[in-house]
Amino acid sequence: MEPERVRARECQPKWEGKACAELAGPKAEQVWPLLEDFFGLNKWFPTLTTCLPVEGVSGQPGCVRYCAGFKTPVNKGDEEIVNWTKQKLLSIDPTELTFSYSIIDGNVGFHSYISTVKVLPREDGCSIEWRYEVEPVEGWTLANLDSFIGSGLQVMAKRMEEALQSNN
Repeated sequence: MEPERVRARECQPKWEGKACAELAGPKAEQVWPLLEDFFGLNKWFPTLTTCLPVEGVSGQPGCVRYCAGFKTPVNKGDEEIVNWTKQKLLSIDPTELTFSYSIIDGNVGFHSYISTVKVLPREDGCSIEWRYEVEPVEGWTLANLDSFIGSGLQVMAKRMEEALQSNN
C-alpha cells in the first residue's frame, strides 16, 4: 500500500458499531456455551464455511482461529475469492458472558479490528450484543460493515434458537 494511503487511513477516526439480536426463549446461560466455543463459529455465522484452530486452546485467551469462506459486501459478482481472516481471542469472562477478539491477519482489508461479544439476560430469553471497531476499510462503508455484522448476527441468533429448541 502506498505510504499516502496508509497515512490517510491512520488520520481517519476508527469506525465503531454495534449489532444486537434478541433470542426468544433460550436463556443467556444456554446461549453462552455456543458462543464460547471460539473454534466453532462456522456452526452459526452464515456463509462461513471454515473455522479451524491455528494455535492455543479454544476459549483460552491467546488462541487463534482461521475463518474462511464468507462473502463480504465488496465481493464482485461471481469472482471466486475466498475471504479469510485469522482471529485472536483477547479476553473471555464466563461470569459476565463476554469475550473480545481481534483480526490479526486476512485478505479483507480489516486493520485494528476488535470486537466484543456479550450475552445479556432478558426476561423472555436473552440478547447477543456485538460491538466492533476498525480502521476505515478500503472498498467498504460503515453501512456495509453494519449490515454485514448485523445480518450475520441475526442469522446466528436464529440458528442458535433452533438448535437449543431441538435439544429440548
